[in-house]
Amino acid sequence: MDVDLIDRYQPGSFYFATPDRTLLAADPRQVLSEKDTDALSTQVTEALAEDGGIAVGALPYDNTGEAHVLLPSSVSWSGPHDSGPQQAVLSSHTVTPEPAPEEYERQVDKALKLLNAGALGKVVLARTLRIDLAERLDLRRVLTGLAAMNTHGYTFAAPLPTPGTTLIGASPELLVRRTGRTFESRPLAGSRPRGNDPVQDRANAQALLASRKDHEEHQPVVEAEVEALRPFCRKLNVPRTPSLVSTPSMWHLCTKITGELTDPAVTALTLAAALHPTPAVCGSPTKDARAAIAQIEGFDRGFYSGAVGWVDSAGDGEWAVSIRSAEATDQSLRLFAGAGIVARSQPAAELAETSAKFQTLLRGMGLDLKL
Repeated sequence: MDVDLIDRYQPGSFYFATPDRTLLAADPRQVLSEKDTDALSTQVTEALAEDGGIAVGALPYDNTGEAHVLLPSSVSWSGPHDSGPQQAVLSSHTVTPEPAPEEYERQVDKALKLLNAGALGKVVLARTLRIDLAERLDLRRVLTGLAAMNTHGYTFAAPLPTPGTTLIGASPELLVRRTGRTFESRPLAGSRPRGNDPVQDRANAQALLASRKDHEEHQPVVEAEVEALRPFCRKLNVPRTPSLVSTPSMWHLCTKITGELTDPAVTALTLAAALHPTPAVCGSPTKDARAAIAQIEGFDRGFYSGAVGWVDSAGDGEWAVSIRSAEATDQSLRLFAGAGIVARSQPAAELAETSAKFQTLLRGMGLDLKL
């Protein structure tokens, strides 16, 4: 059962729970760090061809940072998480938004000026919450709470290069899953918060599905993924319109992209590297959006909005986009949330969207904060 794997989790291990199964990996026999994701994919393939097994790890948001991929000696699998009652995880703490909410709205205004000048089609701006704790953080309890809440998504804990730092999260977004020659990707872009009652919840969902602004945010993501995937494909299936998916705190527009590979040597990590970063976490055009983010945001995203997952010696694997995530240390958490800014965006609405996205992690930790 999945709860057994959570019981066995120790900081420094790699934990990855999906709607179908759960992975716990530990005791790395080799660590691979590389800025060039194509070179990384080759290195991982060669290492697995020699020793077998799987590779696990995290890709950073930006190609100026190095990926952190481990070849574990210990690998355990189980079924999906058997969710039990959620318990409060954090007690005494202080919360500091970085930047302050009003500054984030000013940053959205800066992005809108670039969009209206025609320099960009979309840019994703993030902000953070820093939570300082009065006592040592119990990562196992955090994972238990997140996994119980996130049974339809991807709950993860990935060790990072900085000693004592772990990327934790409860992502709703599948970057890519490869099984044999077939693959699947489920990009998300365009969001609304869940309603406080069933009537409001349905109204929010229908408003998202009808929103021209959100469809304008979603379409470039699909187009960019198709462009990135097409060179690898013998078949590619892309629905004409997105569908709705939900998390405990958000509604999202989602397009399920599936296909068949031309070359069976193309691995899940190769596909993840080709797709990342999508306009869902960066913007479009990618190069210009990255430059705008570096200019406006004012902090290093690190592994937030990168990817977390695994690949095996056959090339199969599964990678999730590392959104709804936080960097965790012994006595602090740094939570991240972003919003896609397009020409129709309103600063106050984008601030509210990031606040709603923070709730995924906050509720999993037993916190009810009004942001």
